[in-house]
Amino acid sequence: MPISAEEVNKVAGLSKLELSNAESEVFTQKLQSVIKMVELLEEIDGEGVDATFTVAHNRSVYREDIAVQSNLKEELLARVPETGDGYIKVPAIMDDGEAGA
Repeated sequence: MPISAEEVNKVAGLSKLELSNAESEVFTQKLQSVIKMVELLEEIDGEGVDATFTVAHNRSVYREDIAVQSNLKEELLARVPETGDGYIKVPAIMDDGEAGA
């Protein structure tokens, strides 16, 4: 199916593009090449061929998400200088005048 420079210019006009004669000729040739390629694809007998959705082997690179019981809290509390009631004690950084910080 040939495509003409007039058709290319019509599509360019619909797309609000202005093409010079040289550009119109280049795009006409390129579009003709695309049309020929699609026509070649139509000649392929794909009967019995499974569909290919991707050529990459998709596999997860992440470890499985498995819940593990841990006691990190005790390890953390063992490494800090001061604790109380299961929490880390830190110096007061804001003074409202009552805490004495």
